[in-house]
Amino acid sequence: QTQLVESGGGSVQAGGSLTLSCTASVYSEINPWMGWFRQAPGKEYEGVAAISLESGITYLAEPSRGRFTVSRDPATNTGYLQMTNLRPEDSAVYYCALHQHLSNVLEGRAPSRGQGTQITVTS
Repeated sequence: QTQLVESGGGSVQAGGSLTLSCTASVYSEINPWMGWFRQAPGKEYEGVAAISLESGITYLAEPSRGRFTVSRDPATNTGYLQMTNLRPEDSAVYYCALHQHLSNVLEGRAPSRGQGTQITVTS
């Protein structure tokens, strides 16, 4: 059974930076994508970014482009989401997810997900 452990998150002022990490200690998916989606209060899931653990190919959702970077350490099956120039609208609970299909990772449909971490950006 896939196990994902998230770390990072917290509170930051607008314009600040944070980095999230997600480690897949055990997983059975073949050529999976690891990524993050987020959910703000009263809103639906929103995809943020993802990376192929095998190839390193990345995907950034439009609101993330130019501000966020996703990377991985294949030796530890850890993904990193580096977020810069954070905005109040980035405030949400961020979930790490793992799945063979990118869309499932970004749309919150992947059964394998982390516990979620709160990010709060104050103006």
